[in-house]
Amino acid sequence: MKIVHSLADLRQALTGAQRPAFVPTMGNLHDGHLALVNQARPLGDVTVASIFVNRLQFLPHEDFDSYPRTWEADCAKLESAGCDLLFAPRESDLYPEAQTFKVQPDPALADLLEGAFRPGFFTGVCTVVMKLFSAVYAGRPEGVALFGKKDYQQWRVLHRMVEQFALPITVVAGETCRAPDGLALSSRNGYLSEAERAEAVHLSLALRSLAREALALAHALPERREALEAQALADLRARGWQPDYLTVRRRHDLQVPQAGDALVVLGAARLGSTRLIDNLEI
Repeated sequence: MKIVHSLADLRQALTGAQRPAFVPTMGNLHDGHLALVNQARPLGDVTVASIFVNRLQFLPHEDFDSYPRTWEADCAKLESAGCDLLFAPRESDLYPEAQTFKVQPDPALADLLEGAFRPGFFTGVCTVVMKLFSAVYAGRPEGVALFGKKDYQQWRVLHRMVEQFALPITVVAGETCRAPDGLALSSRNGYLSEAERAEAVHLSLALRSLAREALALAHALPERREALEAQALADLRARGWQPDYLTVRRRHDLQVPQAGDALVVLGAARLGSTRLIDNLEI
């Protein structure tokens, strides 16, 4: 596996590539990231991953400075997964000056759920991903980009961004990887204490319960949705969580569902000092 840090070296390393398959990450890699790399390998003529902790998508009170950085372990995992090229830019490589031009995503998709609780988050995500796309795919007829469904709204936002800008990139979703007890794998799981880790599975259990209730009341979901969500929130609070949302939404645009829509349940909640997110397509 070749490792490059500068944009010039990345472009040199990609000389001759026609269809890069690209997995952007912030590092601290787990099996979910590696599954995306394995999924990417047959989809392009070169498999590229990036590691960059993007300051633009963190709010001032969030964990940018303490976000886990596990460089040596990450490199070993990517190489074992068959990654061909790792792009690990320094902040000065991607942001040589203050980033005053930014990608503003569609508010109808980006300003609800995660966007409501983390204002500006998706602007930061879209801006850095657009810069990474420009670096990896510049001058190439097509490419493939892979994102995990664990960050469901992020995947939807980025897919829509690619469509709106008519980028010659196929966005591919990877299924959420879970621990044996059902907890969605996340880089932030490492923040959990032993007791919190045992409790953390209850977020996925709460979503599964909400999904069952939504299916059972599918004929009356438009009228009963808010009551179902309120009960799910109350049940999680009773266990000591601080939930931001547990909700049933329409899959393709995350709007309030109507009868017959394909559904997804999504949740975000804080356990101690750790904020976890999860989702389940119904």
